[in-house]
Amino acid sequence: MPESHKSVLQKLNAAILQKDFDGCMACCTDDTEWTFVGERTLRGKTAVRAWMEDAYQVPPRFQVHRMIAEDDMLVVVGEITLDDAQGKPVRHQYSDVWRLRDGKMAALQAFVIPG
Repeated sequence: MPESHKSVLQKLNAAILQKDFDGCMACCTDDTEWTFVGERTLRGKTAVRAWMEDAYQVPPRFQVHRMIAEDDMLVVVGEITLDDAQGKPVRHQYSDVWRLRDGKMAALQAFVIPG
């Protein structure tokens, strides 16, 4: 099961890079909940999709350094580069803690730090 968790994340990230938000949502449960620690919590596919369409007008660039999967959990550590309002790339360090259910992303707890 842990290897399949990793493949779900890889599929989700590939869809993000293509701005394929339907493909992203296909990787998530209907009641998915994404928490960006210290910022906001998005509940359900509609909220997540709306956020992605706004936040990822220019697709982010990912560098996944490590994925650790166990039971229903997947932890990802890496870097993500997003363009700011002026189009300047800003690099962030991140750690995502995913909970999967029935082969889909059910919950995310994201820790993102600029720099």
